[in-house]
Order: sequence, then structure tokens, then C-alpha cells
Amino acid sequence: MPRFSIVVPVYKVQGYLHECLDSVLGQSYRDIEVIAVDDRSPDDCGAILDAYAARDPRLRVLHLPENVGLGRARNAGLEQARGEYVLFLDSDDLYTPGLLAAVGERLRLTGDPDILVFDHVRTNWWGRGGPSTSAGLLAAAGLDTIRIRESPQYLHLFLVAWNKAYRRAFLLEQDLRYAPGLYEDAPVTYRSMVLADRIACLDRIGVEYRQRRQGAITRTPGRRHFDIFPQYEGLFAFLEGRADLDWARPLLFERALDHMLFVLEQEDRVSPADRPEFYREIRAFHRRRVPAGFTPPQGRRGTEMRLPATAPYASYAALRGLRAAGGSGADGGRRLLGKAARGARRAWYTAQSRRPLDPRLAVYSAAHHGGMTGDPAAVYAKARELAPHIHGVWVVRPDAVGSLPPGTDHVTPGSARYHAVMARATYWVNDVNWPGTLVKRPGSVHVHTHQGTPLKYMGADLRDKPGARYGFSVPQMLRRADRWDYSLVANRHSELVWSRAYPCHFTSLRTGSPRNDVLVGADPARGAAVRERLGIPAGDTVVLYAPTRRDYRRGGHVDRIDLARFAADLGAGHTLVVRLHPSLAAGIARGLGLSDLHRRGVLVDATDEPHVADLMLASDALVTDYSALMFDYANLDRPIVVHADDWGAFAASRGAYFDITAEAPGHVSRSYRELAGLFASGTWRDEESARLRSAFRERFCEFDDGHAAERVVRLLMLGELGGTLLSAARRAPDTADGVKALIER
Repeated sequence: MPRFSIVVPVYKVQGYLHECLDSVLGQSYRDIEVIAVDDRSPDDCGAILDAYAARDPRLRVLHLPENVGLGRARNAGLEQARGEYVLFLDSDDLYTPGLLAAVGERLRLTGDPDILVFDHVRTNWWGRGGPSTSAGLLAAAGLDTIRIRESPQYLHLFLVAWNKAYRRAFLLEQDLRYAPGLYEDAPVTYRSMVLADRIACLDRIGVEYRQRRQGAITRTPGRRHFDIFPQYEGLFAFLEGRADLDWARPLLFERALDHMLFVLEQEDRVSPADRPEFYREIRAFHRRRVPAGFTPPQGRRGTEMRLPATAPYASYAALRGLRAAGGSGADGGRRLLGKAARGARRAWYTAQSRRPLDPRLAVYSAAHHGGMTGDPAAVYAKARELAPHIHGVWVVRPDAVGSLPPGTDHVTPGSARYHAVMARATYWVNDVNWPGTLVKRPGSVHVHTHQGTPLKYMGADLRDKPGARYGFSVPQMLRRADRWDYSLVANRHSELVWSRAYPCHFTSLRTGSPRNDVLVGADPARGAAVRERLGIPAGDTVVLYAPTRRDYRRGGHVDRIDLARFAADLGAGHTLVVRLHPSLAAGIARGLGLSDLHRRGVLVDATDEPHVADLMLASDALVTDYSALMFDYANLDRPIVVHADDWGAFAASRGAYFDITAEAPGHVSRSYRELAGLFASGTWRDEESARLRSAFRERFCEFDDGHAAERVVRLLMLGELGGTLLSAARRAPDTADGVKALIER
């Protein structure tokens, strides 16, 4: 008996079927059977299925003598299923890599519940969407199992057949079958959810739900959408005979009305001519099935549900029309208020700008106002030590305020104090550009730290890379960069790149990167403390994996390696720590398996760690692709492996200043097999690795000596030259000239 039976109904999807079947049969979890139900498809689907079955005995094909529709095709597959658990997958959708292994593990950890629900992502015909509305609920469940009676909010999970694994014995015991017609998912889903004693959740994206431009039933207007009414009638007819489920009737009644009203709203489902009749059917259902004491929810949908059961469609249409008009009026009012507020802020900023600059005031920002990180954080800390008379204020987004150390003075963008501080601060320190609405005043000192050594194209060099610069204007970016006074660099390569990428009037300072001071002569105790905080076993070899984003994929995320497999292949005594690029932290990347693997203890997801330097200090080796992190990590003189299996695509879409595969800081892998082989053989830390790293360090860690932050504070805030600072001046006469001008001013 296989662990899983995957039932795949098939009808008129020949263009998508290969990808669907490959996503199932290519899963790392092998204890499966696939039952493909050919619902008398008029295209080549039947032949495609037979060809797959001839190659893989795990796939069985059931050719139906006549077309019976999606629901009954699922039933036919269920009758043939032998697995302990049954999953349904629509044949134009696909499984994400590693899903079945994750489902199997979660079932084991939760003691084989009746149902397990997992997440999905919508893949529109123009690109992949973001996290689903179910993500929060699935994450909240953790490893606990729930019952709907105690946790009714879980009825709000996505109402489909293909995001669940059902215990087959449970389906058979409860006689759960799909009815013919559209919206067949609703009765089975809701019946199973209220009948289940134990429901588990898996916070992992398991299905790419394809939203086809044409051919999708739910996106085709017509009378078939009236099928929703007999589907829910069947559900409530079942409830009538189950007094033990009286508690569920109000919950399911609210869900039914919400679903019907949702369908009514969709222009691609119910045509305008059919809407009055559709609405009458909703009111008729309401009159027949409303439970005693039913209380509609709050909000817009609740208002619609509160209309009298005899209310005509005109009342509903009027309500929606009034709301639309009110919304327009409210939006218009908000726009006027917003315009007035912006005008008031500009006036306040202008007034504050007439006051003298405050020589004892500095403003700091990092990562688009994301918190106290990177080079600005290092300069801030050193300024508090060496120049305590200069008061530092951080600019942070409201959602990042909680990440600041207690007692940190800060302002949020747009506030009155923000404009006052920005108008009067003498020193501005940032690793990205300040907003274009801010004016550089004569006498102010703008220090731009950047965010590392550039490998990929930046600034004006993106002019011929439309995909990489999508969403921002290069001319506008350069106008903002015109405000820079000083650009900090860690090596001559950066100095040359910034001078061409940002053709502006600034002085390049060969100070080194302030954030790398902690990496030069690294403190072993700090790394050990980080390991302990992350729960890494003492004595483990820690491999830090830090991939960057891709400009050739919408959203930037591409899974280049199977993280579960890599963690397993590293073997006992190793811990894999993963740090996603900050721009991917809030997207779907973690839902595709990273969060689940972290929760299961397979690896450590350290994406939310505020200081990436801590992760570098805690690690023994770095695996990256094209992340600028490698230039910082080289200061530790620890092994680096560059995994460059898509270097050609990356370089073509983003552009690169040099070929990292030819001038790498360590060994280069071009396939997963090569990557795993480097670690299995110990080659990752051999003499050749050390030789490559030494040459890389000589070129790219040239000015990092552990005193960068001190150098910035003494040169630019205190106007000093001396001690360790003289070495920088000797290496860069142009730096000395710039500092002399600053001191004289």
C-alpha cells in the first residue's frame, strides 16, 4: 500500500499536462501512486498519459467512457486509490519541489490526522503572485492539530480540493464524494472540515495554482455558475440529518452566503443580465436555510447579509452603488486631505530649512529606513564613542521601529519631527539614496556608504538593462546621488565602478567598509554566542547559504538548489544556515519550503537576523551565488564556494562588472552534483581554495583594516588626521585633498 495516492482528473489540458505530471513524479518522496483520470479529453491528453504510464509504473491511467466532469472524475480516481492518504491535483496546476516529503513528515509529526491542509501560490498567466491569504492561519497552527468547533476560523482556508491530504479511510467512512457541476469543492471541503476530529496544517506552498487566461471554468461567464446553489443545498440537506452538527450550521451558513456573494461580484462569472436572478437565488437560499439566531459578521459582507430576505436585487445594487459612490467621495476627500497635509509638511520643512544647520546633529538610515544595520549602524556606534556631542537620530519606517535598540532616538518618514530633523542635520549617513523631496543645504555633509562591493550592474549602468531597472528611473536616481559629498569604498574596484555608475560630484574615500570592522580580526566569542542563540550544536561545521535575487524572474526568487537535500548531503556534524536576500524575505520564498524546513530542524532560517555580520562570524564556510556578501565574508579568510549554475542568465539580465566564475574567491560549482561533491570530498577547504581566496582578498579587501568606522568619524565629523588614519591618506592622495577641504570649511 503506497503512502499517498494522487488523483489527477484530466480534461483539455494538453499544453500543461507534462509540467503537471513532471511535478508529481519528480518529487523526492517516492512512495506514491498517481491515478490519472482521462475524462474523455478530446485532445492528446489520453496519449500523453499513456506515454507517461509506460515509463513510470507508479502512474495508472483510467480512461472514462464518457465525460463526467471534474467532481465525478475525482470520485472515479478515489475508487481506484490504494494509498493511506489521498491528494487531488488539477491537471493544469503543479506541485512545488519537496512538497510530498514535507507532507509526509508533517503527517508523521502530527500522528496521522484526518486532514492536512497546505498552502498555495497563484500563478497568473503574466507571472507568479504573492503569499496567499491562508499563510497566516497555517503558520499559527504550528505542529498542533485543530478541530473546527474550537477553531472555526480555519473554515476560511482556501476552499478547494487540491490543498489537502485526506486520510483515505476517513473519506470512505464519511462517504465523502464530489457532486456533479461547478463548485463541487464546497460541500466536500466543508463537510470534511466539520467532521474531522483532527486537522493538521503545513505552512508551506505546495501547489502552483495556475490562473489561465482562457479555458478556466471559474473565469468563464455563464449559467453554470448557478451550480453553486444545488451544491450548498446538498450540504445543508446533509446537515439537517445530523443533530450533532447543529453547532456548525451558523458557521457554514455564513461561509455559503459569503461564497455566493463573492461569485455574484465577479464580472467574469455572472453576467449583468443574470445578476438579478442570481441574487434572487441567494435570497431564496437565505430564507430556506438561515439558522435560528444567525448573526452576520461585521464589515461590508455583513451589511450585504443583513438585507431582508425579501429584498430585491435593486436594494443590493443600490447598496453597492451607494458604497461605490461613498467610496469615491471618501477617496476624493482623502486625496484632498492628503494634498493639504503634504502642502503643510512642505511648508514646515521650508520653514525649518531657514534655520541654521545644527553642527551637533546627524541623521542615519539604512536599508530603505529598515532599521539600524550595515555601514550606517557601524558609523553611528563609533560616533557615539568618539563624538558623543553629535546627536544621532535614525530614520526608520513605522514597521521597523521595534527593531531599534531601546532608547534609540528616531523619527518616522513624513512626521513633523522628521522634517525638522532633516532640515537642520549637518551629517547625513545612508546606504541608499535619501528621498528626492529632501534638499541638500550648503554646509551639510552627505556620506553614502553603499551596500557592499558591486558585482552586478548598478546606477547608470542599468540603462541598457530594462528588466533590472524596472520600476525606477535612472535619471531620478542620479539626481538624488548628486547630493552625495562622500562615497565610501573598500577597494579600488568599487571606486572605479561608483565613478562610472554614479557620474556625480562626490569625493571617493578609501576608508574601507565600516560594517566590516567586526570581521577583521573576528572575535571567536561573538561567533560562538551567535551559534548558541541560533541553537546550533557545539562543534558543528556551519555552512551559510546566501543566495541573491534574480532579475530574470518576476519577484526575484528562484530556487537553485533543494535545501533539504543539501542539508542531508552535508551530513551529521553540519548545520546549514540560510539567509535570503532582504528583498525576498516577505515574499513567497520562505513559504516554498524554507519555513517548514526550519520548523522541522532540518536547517536554520536566519533571514530575519538583523545583523548579517553575526551569521558570518558564526559560520565556517559561505555558499553563495552572486551576492555581494562574498566580498565582506572574504575578510574572515574562511572558505567560500560560488554556486554559479545560472551565471549566463544572471549576467545577461542584470549585467556584471567581471566574471565571478573566472575570478572567484574559492571553488565554483555549476550543478548541484558539483556543489555536493565539493563538500563530500573536502575540496571546499583545500589548498586551491585558499589560494583563490588569497587573491580575492588582496583585490577586494584592500582598505578593510578594522578602522573604517573610526576613520569616517574622525575625518568627516571631527576633522582629524592622525594615527591609523594616515595610512588611508597615503594610499589615496585624493582622499586627503577632500578631507583638507572639509577641515578648512
